[in-house]
Amino acid sequence: MINAARLKERIETLGRIGRLPGGGVTRVALSMEDKEAQEVVSAWMEEAGMQVRLDHAGNLIGRLGGVHPDEAPVVIGSHIDSVVNGGKYDGVIGVLGGIEVVQHMKEENIRPLLPLEVIAFCEEEGSRFQSGLFGSRAMIGATSEQDLLLTDKQGVSRRDALALFGLEPDRIQTEAVRTKDGIRAYLEMHIEQGPVLEKMGAPVGIVTGIAGPAWIEVVVEGKAGHAGILPMEMRQDAFLGASEIALLVEQTCLSFKGSPVVGTVGHVEVKPGGSNIVPGLASFSMDIRDIDVDRRNEVIRQVKEGALRICEQRGLRVQFHERMDVPPVQCTPGIVEVMKEQAKAMHLVCPELVSGAGHDAQLMAAISDMGMIFVRCRDGISHNPEEFAETEDIKLGTELLFRVAKHYAMQQTVGMTEKTSAVGD
Repeated sequence: MINAARLKERIETLGRIGRLPGGGVTRVALSMEDKEAQEVVSAWMEEAGMQVRLDHAGNLIGRLGGVHPDEAPVVIGSHIDSVVNGGKYDGVIGVLGGIEVVQHMKEENIRPLLPLEVIAFCEEEGSRFQSGLFGSRAMIGATSEQDLLLTDKQGVSRRDALALFGLEPDRIQTEAVRTKDGIRAYLEMHIEQGPVLEKMGAPVGIVTGIAGPAWIEVVVEGKAGHAGILPMEMRQDAFLGASEIALLVEQTCLSFKGSPVVGTVGHVEVKPGGSNIVPGLASFSMDIRDIDVDRRNEVIRQVKEGALRICEQRGLRVQFHERMDVPPVQCTPGIVEVMKEQAKAMHLVCPELVSGAGHDAQLMAAISDMGMIFVRCRDGISHNPEEFAETEDIKLGTELLFRVAKHYAMQQTVGMTEKTSAVGD
């Protein structure tokens, strides 16, 4: 049996690292809190029988060698970094569920044919450097020097943050990147972060596709001036222009009626920032997501076109800086079918649904077959201190994860010339 008590205890333990007085969790990537969490998770990986290492992109990797240790592994992954004032389940249940899968195999004396890996990816959230999915992007070879030059609010670059972790970012391309034949299958378990499963009364769901996020920084430049002297009709107020563009994001997404496209402005900075100064500069993040990349890109095109028009009317200048562009992906049909078969064997009804949230899984799909499991969360709340998932639901999701991981880890591959039987069942 999957050990529900152990899962709960470990979730609570991690939830105390970076906990705020109000109950939320702030554990951003490559911080002291992240370091402490990695050390705790490393110990649990070792307890489960894995060898543990940190690659130069900051990804924490535990590996259990199978009967054929040189074969491509079955990988289970997610993340342990959080948003600012977030919850304790987002990402965490995927990493701890993966460790539980491996530990359960050890305790049941099940020796897989293929190696198993559990990965806690670096900075999935993007809370520190405003550019997420860094660890998984690095693993598929999709990062650049620009990713390393990004700075946090204290002016620390990602390159320097990695170095302070004892890592060498110049070795990412040569030592952290995986190839298409380097992973047998990638699996991820995550809380749904939405209300569908709860509304359907289902503890677990099977993901069929993941919407692709595009992150764009919008910078609006006007002219600062004295709030008491400058007449209203003579102002070049950068914040008002930015506000109008932000509303345009909402209006444009709503114009595609019946579609799942969504747009969010979640981070805003206004300069000089004085209460008696007309803003001369305003910058904000724009996050546009859809399962249909053409529709998503059309929304972005319309917003950009409208922003130029707004700024021209207000005497402002606007620039767009692309921060991240991840295409939507479909989960591998074969893995989805295995999940459905294993859920049926558990007498578990699992709705199929699309993820509007981005995950490391959509990056890993570029180099591996990929599948995702969702676990119900209360009221669909996530990125919030009130985020909550029942331990029993997490246990059911972990059992399904175990069954699917075992299915793939027990398979002979083309490269296996020696027909060795696995121990246990």
